[in-house]
Amino acid sequence: MKGDKNLWVLVFICVINSMGFGIIVPLLYSYGKKFGLNEQTIGILTASFSVAQFFATPLLGALSDKWGRKPLLAISLFGTCASFLLFATAQSLVILFAARVLDGITGGNISVAQAMISDSSTSEDRAKKFGILSSAFGFGFVLGPALGGLLSKMGMQVPFYFAAGIALIGALCATFILKETKDKKESGVKSTASRKESNRQQATDNRQQKNDKFNFVSLVTALKRPVIGTAVFVGFLLTMGQFIMIIGFQTFSVDKLKISPTQIGLLYAGFGVTGILMQLGVPFITKFISSKAVILSLSTVVCLAAMTATGFTKALLPFAACVFVYGLFNGLRNPMLNAIIADKNDDEEQGEILGVNQSYASLGQTLGPVAAGLITAVSVHAVFFLSAFFILLGFLLTFRLKAKEKQNS
Repeated sequence: MKGDKNLWVLVFICVINSMGFGIIVPLLYSYGKKFGLNEQTIGILTASFSVAQFFATPLLGALSDKWGRKPLLAISLFGTCASFLLFATAQSLVILFAARVLDGITGGNISVAQAMISDSSTSEDRAKKFGILSSAFGFGFVLGPALGGLLSKMGMQVPFYFAAGIALIGALCATFILKETKDKKESGVKSTASRKESNRQQATDNRQQKNDKFNFVSLVTALKRPVIGTAVFVGFLLTMGQFIMIIGFQTFSVDKLKISPTQIGLLYAGFGVTGILMQLGVPFITKFISSKAVILSLSTVVCLAAMTATGFTKALLPFAACVFVYGLFNGLRNPMLNAIIADKNDDEEQGEILGVNQSYASLGQTLGPVAAGLITAVSVHAVFFLSAFFILLGFLLTFRLKAKEKQNS
């Protein structure tokens, strides 16, 4: 692990990329108000990113299977840089939407980075590396909002220029420092016996023909795979639950607890830090529990209990305690799901399938806030119970995931 230079380059890229995203998210509403953004259109603006990412991510993942991970990762980061520059120089609401859509279209760097990890890891250390990568994303998201708030004091456009700058640094790192992993895998295949090489090459040609004719039917067909489809759907449900909770978190903090923006920021940062700590502990957890599906099931039931308890809280301390417990065990979700998907996937389709997984996560990020907005008409507490309902569905499906994983072992 210490000598895995590519892993640490990816970690650095993921930190600065997610930090750039985290910088601008808290400023979207206040920055866009001068262009006519209101309470209704901010939701649409936020969703436009996830909708664009939903359709673009599997395509970028499939292209990375064909052309290599490195160029697609670099292109997506350059696209992110361009989107931030559009935001900084925008003169109308249309440009703001164009910028978010562009960032969503080029937002496939998550699945491409995951595919690079999968390329260069074994089943034994894959969950560990996915945990490190998830921690890198989490660290950037925790650091970004605080940094954005500080930079905004120098002018509302400054954080967007800064975000563009660090995205550019990530793109340059991907271009000049990162080593391609796809070619390395293929070169290893070519060193096998000639008969196996011929069969493997034929399979590769077939998949390349599939990639040339890529369409979005794979978003449906991926769900039909016994283990992969179940894991993707579990991820979708749990992401729905998380983003419903985030809306409830914001509304409850302001309307019920009436705490200050600074306190809200610290509470949110604490939520993010707990997830990072758990992700860093993945190597120790997998030493004691070998089944990733079992780890996922245990962590999900704790999240379910924490979110249900959150719905009954009325004061700051019990609310914070429940949210922190949820954040801690929710940190295991992505490392386990990504490792399960990668373990059960062909080498030639890692980028595409991980892209499909990210697409469904983006769909959950889009539908979750919409569902939360509708349920707040009942009560703020109902938002947490709705989140718990989706977590419960995800928990029940982990038993199916465990059964399918055992059948396909």
